[in-house]
Amino acid sequence: MRIALLGYGKMGKVIEQIALQRGHEISAKIDISNRTELLSVNADTTDVVIEFSSPESAYGNLKYCMEFGLPTVCGTTGWLQHKAEIEKLCNENKGAFFYASNYSIGVNLFFELNKSLARLMRPYTNEYKVSSNEIHHTEKKDAPSGTAITLAEGIIENLGNKVKWVSNQLANEDELPIWSSREGKVPGTHEIKYISDVDQIEIKHIAHSRNGFALGAVIAAEWIQGKAGIFGMQDMLGL
Repeated sequence: MRIALLGYGKMGKVIEQIALQRGHEISAKIDISNRTELLSVNADTTDVVIEFSSPESAYGNLKYCMEFGLPTVCGTTGWLQHKAEIEKLCNENKGAFFYASNYSIGVNLFFELNKSLARLMRPYTNEYKVSSNEIHHTEKKDAPSGTAITLAEGIIENLGNKVKWVSNQLANEDELPIWSSREGKVPGTHEIKYISDVDQIEIKHIAHSRNGFALGAVIAAEWIQGKAGIFGMQDMLGL
């Protein structure tokens, strides 16, 4: 399979290594330094695009891919105000678009655990206060992380007494606080806490490296080839 990489930072380089190990070919490596070469990415040269760039570049990259019907796997966060438009373009051009805030298999199992715990805690919202904490490396540009937002959405959907999340600020009773920290080279840590006067319940996911994210993205690229529509990790994992 011929894979074009849009975004060739640390994550892009790990994706490249894993793709090559799995027998794939890298047809293009596009970053801000050679952005004009995006025009060379087309159906004649590329089977699937993997987009891990930046919040500033993602929308333009994805618009290009959708307009030309290129199957695309995207892991960039911080651009989701345009997601509905990208999905509309994908459907209009009978393309394939796969988005996840986190491609780690473990994190996606953690998403399901988070939803289940929220449902279990629903009768006890008067006793327990819920909060979310996330830590990432200092080079991560957006906060809260896309993974933290997905976790927050899972809580809001299932807990019943929260209507929105707030970032790095004290929350009202109907709000879920997400506390974000940027430290060193931390690949990603996410923690959900339910605290009462008598005890505390916590679930936590700690990533040890970028390899889990990269492997998941390459597997998604393999899975999406030949399909049409809008997909995510739940589709691929059958969750």
